[in-house]
Amino acid sequence: MAHSPIRTARRSLLRAALALAAAFALPPALAQDNPPVRLIVGYAAGGPVDQGARLVAVALSRELGGPVLVENKPGANATLAGSEVVRARPDGLTLFFAASPTITISPNVMARMPFDPARDLAPVAPVLSYYNVLVANNDEPFRTTRELVAYAKANPGRLSYGSAGVGGSNHLGMLLFAKRSGIALNHIPYKGNAPAMTDLIGGQIDLMMDIISTAGTYIAAGKVRPIAVTSPQRNATLPEVPTLAESGIAGLEGFDVGGWYGIYGPKDLPAAKVESLNRAITAALAQPALAKRLKELGYDEWTGAPQKLAERAAKERALWSTVTQGIVVD
Repeated sequence: MAHSPIRTARRSLLRAALALAAAFALPPALAQDNPPVRLIVGYAAGGPVDQGARLVAVALSRELGGPVLVENKPGANATLAGSEVVRARPDGLTLFFAASPTITISPNVMARMPFDPARDLAPVAPVLSYYNVLVANNDEPFRTTRELVAYAKANPGRLSYGSAGVGGSNHLGMLLFAKRSGIALNHIPYKGNAPAMTDLIGGQIDLMMDIISTAGTYIAAGKVRPIAVTSPQRNATLPEVPTLAESGIAGLEGFDVGGWYGIYGPKDLPAAKVESLNRAITAALAQPALAKRLKELGYDEWTGAPQKLAERAAKERALWSTVTQGIVVD
């Protein structure tokens, strides 16, 4: 029985995380030295955020001298997971592995945001950053950003794009691209990137932006056609794919829209605990096996002090506030 390319890719990502976990397995004695740390993820197992969390968790466990357990608590734009951390004891044993949309987009679009990330969470450490790639169904007549924009202007209302849901980063990234290039695109929201990718491959939609680490699988297999990456420079994983800024289209100069993962704790987490966790996370990300794997998946290194995470979050929250006017997610 044939498996869908989406399911096969998910299994490959999960196998990679498990393989790295085995490589970093703690000796039994070491694993008992410290109590387990819960790393809460707001998305289901097998997706890109869960993948990133599991890769980081196994490396971090070695730095902390005890297990780091990933717990999936999907729902409500990952705010269910964030709320659990907000309510947790500030002892450093419950942490939030957050994707940027929960911190920077959800406060702008959710009708009932259950917490204020800037007020109710303590930034602990940046983890990594990523960019999306704009991909098209293979049967579309355009191959470049310039050709896409020309086609969209000649056929207003013809092209549709999928996203992981209203207010998600790939929804707003496409919205910003369309706004700056002066075209009209129809948005088709899905419950996740995977079903959107399935329909893109099948021709039910024409375009979508997806994280390079997951879209690269389908590009390599010839399932979809890459148009451009959303980073200011070309990505080492897809070196032949130009940036949107390279198109030379007015409005796309300096286009730089990506995302990131960061680790947060409860707001009253003591400064000394934040500092020690930050050191451990930074050291974990420097471990050669993890650094190599993250690079292979198309992620960019992004480490530093908690303030670095806080400043980027504030900057991007302000950016998305200018794009999300009129968008409300119940």
